Amino acid sequence: MTTLPQKPSPPQTLTSGPAITVSLTPLPLSLDTATTCVKSPKAGAIVLFAGTTRDSFENKPVSSLSYSAYVPLALDTLLTIARAVHAKHELTAISITHRLGTVPIGEESIIIAVSAPHRQAAWKAGEAALEECKERAEIWKMEQFEDGGVWRANRDGQKGEKLDQPIPKDDVA
Repeated sequence: MTTLPQKPSPPQTLTSGPAITVSLTPLPLSLDTATTCVKSPKAGAIVLFAGTTRDSFENKPVSSLSYSAYVPLALDTLLTIARAVHAKHELTAISITHRLGTVPIGEESIIIAVSAPHRQAAWKAGEAALEECKERAEIWKMEQFEDGGVWRANRDGQKGEKLDQPIPKDDVA
């Protein structure tokens, strides 16, 4: 199967006041940008989570990951998650950025930054935001191995239940 190359979509961002930012982007992610987004003199703690592409899954070499999303719905879902986590943990600010397209080994696919007056709230909020994103955001990944690839939903977790039969490498763009 031959597919035409697709032009990557430009970065898209939604905000809710100055304290909540969510983004989807085909560009490499920046830890500095995420930190700057949540930095505040009212915050005594900043927690930063960076999810990176690892080189293997269940002892199988991974050559790359590629993420796709239904962007309007995924942005709305990320914003809903960010608002809920912000309120529940009384955060100063939260930023969730997910990369779309191909993410090479060692590069970040998601960055979550949170700030809070105290560290315990920031730690709990960072983890809650990640787990909610994995469970609810309309983002899917193609895990590419040497012998083909597998589409997975983020919610599939560590074991990554296969959602479809492996796609032969020749059929992947």
